[in-house]
Formats: sequence, C-alpha cells, structure tokens
Amino acid sequence: MEKRLHIKGLPLLRRLCCLLAAALAAGLLALPAGAVGFTPTCEVYAEAAYIVNTDTNLIIYEKNSETPLPAASITKLITAALLLERYGDDMDTPQLTAYSYLFDYVFGKNASHADIRQGEVLSPRNLLYAMMLPSANEAAYIVAHDLGGGQIDNFINQMNAFASRLGCTGTRFYDPCGLDERNVTTARDAYLMIRYLMEFDIFREVCGANDYMMPANTRHDNPYRIDNTDRMVQATFGGNYYRPYAQGGKTGSLGEWQNFASWHNQNGETYVCVVLHSPDSCDPYEYPTKRPALYETGQLMDWVFDSFSIQPALDTEQPIEEVPVRYSAGADTVMLYPANSMMTILPKDSDGSVTQKTFHLPESVPAPIKQGDVIGTVTLSLSGEEIGTVELLAGRDIERSEILYVIAKIGEFFGSLYFKVVVILSIIAIAGYLVFFVVHSYKKRGAKKVRRRPY
Repeated sequence: MEKRLHIKGLPLLRRLCCLLAAALAAGLLALPAGAVGFTPTCEVYAEAAYIVNTDTNLIIYEKNSETPLPAASITKLITAALLLERYGDDMDTPQLTAYSYLFDYVFGKNASHADIRQGEVLSPRNLLYAMMLPSANEAAYIVAHDLGGGQIDNFINQMNAFASRLGCTGTRFYDPCGLDERNVTTARDAYLMIRYLMEFDIFREVCGANDYMMPANTRHDNPYRIDNTDRMVQATFGGNYYRPYAQGGKTGSLGEWQNFASWHNQNGETYVCVVLHSPDSCDPYEYPTKRPALYETGQLMDWVFDSFSIQPALDTEQPIEEVPVRYSAGADTVMLYPANSMMTILPKDSDGSVTQKTFHLPESVPAPIKQGDVIGTVTLSLSGEEIGTVELLAGRDIERSEILYVIAKIGEFFGSLYFKVVVILSIIAIAGYLVFFVVHSYKKRGAKKVRRRPY
C-alpha cells in the first residue's frame, strides 16, 4: 500500500498538522547515528561517502560526510519528496501540464530527459518514474511549476524549507532538477533524503524498476519505454554494476564524476549508502559510459555485507557482573544479567566480546532482592563509539536476614552523623555543667569564708 500524505484542499489547521507530523517523522529518522569507524578493504576515491545501517542507526563508514558538494540530480530527491507529499494518496488522477516555457530551462544543455514534449499532460506517477529512472529534467520542472503555483522560485523555496525540515545542514537548491551547479548537498544530507523517501512504498517500487512504459500522449501515438540509470538493480542490463542486494537509488552527474544515493538489503539487513563525486577514473568498466559512483557503491557494499552482520552484543543467559549484597545470610553477591541482547553491527568473525563495557552500578545493594530487579546499567561501545545502554537485572531472589539487618542498623546508627552530633552535644553539655558546678561551688566556699570573719 502506498504511503498517503495528501494534503491538498484540507483546512489550514489540518494541513499544518500534516506538515508537522511529516517533520516529526523525518526528525525521528534523522536521529544522530554513532560512527563505529570501520575501514573499508577497498580504496574510496569519492570525495565524500556515508554508509548507515538503518536497523541499528549505526554509521559503518563516513568520509567528509558534512562537506557540501555539487548535488547534480540528487536534487530530484527533494522534488520527488514534495510531489509525494502533495499527491501521495492519488498518483494517477491529477494531470500536470508540460508548459512550453518550462523547456527553456533545459533546452540546449544536453540534459537527461524522458522525451516529454510541450503541451503533454502527465500524472504524478508518470513524472515520478521520469525523474527517478532516466533522471528527466523536464519532468522536475513540470512538478515545480505545478507545486509552485506557476512560480519556479516558489517551489525552490519549498525545496530548501523541506530540506531544512529533514535536518539537512549543508544543502542548498537553486533549481528543481540539479542542472544548476550551485545546488549543493552533503553525503549525510543525501542519506536523510533517501531515508525519508524509503518510507513511501511507491518510491521504493519506482526506484527498483528496470524500466517503465510512459503512456501515449498528445505528442506520442504509442506508449514508450524509459530505462533506469541505476544499473545496480538491473539483472539483465546491469553488467558488472548489478548487485542482487541493491534496492534502488538516485544517480547524478555534471562532469567527470558521479553521485549516487542508494539503499541495499541482504538477509534482512538494510543499509543506506551515499557516495558523492566518484571520479570517472576509478571505474574500470564501460557500460556504455563510466558509472564510477555505482562501481564504488558496489565495492563498498560488497565489503559491508561480506564483513559485518547484526549480532547480539550481550548474552541474556550469562551473568556479566556481580554486586555485593547487604543484610543477607545466604548470599554475599548477586549476579547481574543483561535485560536484552543489544543487537548491533559486529564483524562476522567476532562476537560481542569486541565491544567495550562501562558499568554503572551501586557499591552494594540491600536485601531483599527479587529476581529481575534493575540493579544498574551497562553502556556498550564499539571502536570507541557508544552504541547503547542496557539495564542489568538481578539473577535470583535473595532474602533478608532480620538479625543482620537489625545489627547493621544499630551499627549504622552508632556510626551515623546524627549519633556523632548527639554525642558531641552531650559532651559539650556535660562539660558546661561541670564548669558551672565548679564555678558555683567555688563561689559558695568564698561566701562562707566572708561570713565567718570576726568584727
């Protein structure tokens, strides 16, 4: 079922609620991920890269992930997001017109297209396929005209506002398609865009398609096929770029380099991988043109899937620490067990022992204790980066000895600050009384001697 975020025509209050809900959802997806700092076995030629496991939210690898670089057609991810926000619940009924002036923006630039012609009308679904598969620039401008109320600048403002709402901090757009070299983004920001769009069923369906049949139109007598530039998903035509784990993504290029933001799944584990500005020179293949970002993505994801898996970092059946127990005649300590196994990314040839454990425990714990009582916590780190905190539970019941409890309390009383203060005050009072008694006695003896003096 397609995700539905249709907001057109709703009252202003409800519309604002929809936008705030979308912003909250995006914010949750954009929670900071911990970088575990693994080093790839392959050399990374891209100027920037970012790989995140979406199951654990851990960064597996990053390189210059906050550096703004020309976005090229990565720009279309935001255009697609705004299209889905507006028409997500009805991708077929609305018809958007390809006004003739829109083609002025792409005319003569040797830009990628979907052979959409002036005056044709297309559904949001048609335009989404056109933008994502052959990276059609005219399709992006048709969307911009419609959602911008006939003003391209209005739509560009929407794009920048939406990117900011996603948490993008190094992104700026000047057109809806990526032809303007001033459009910039970062590897981390592109990750946030892909992560948001992955929530839409139709987006995943579109990006994973080998091709799509555009409908017959006023300038096309028959349906015609458009192909996906993402060769990683094409088993038949992908050649050396194809990977069975590839799910989809968006390419972009304005020179002798290529961008690629994509996601991948194998054995139920999902990763988002972004590479920006992979140079043509790093790609040893020709198919029929170099696709360096796809090549580097394949190398990186091969390394990830070959080297790592989601594993338990803790064993809930084995105690990992113990704490001294007070007031018990039957036990000196209580064994502590982790409340959950803390699933995380670990090298396949290792186990949870590679994690670093920092315990947060009391010096001792008083009986009685019930099995399952929370005694403390343990924080796990991997390669120096914190990956999570787990509660530690008492492994069994421990009864309290009333005799030991009373003795301890008596001892605690006599050793308490209260008792010490009382003793000190008592000593001061007694000393004061003794001084008073001595002085008073001395005065009385002196008075008696005066009365006995003869006249």
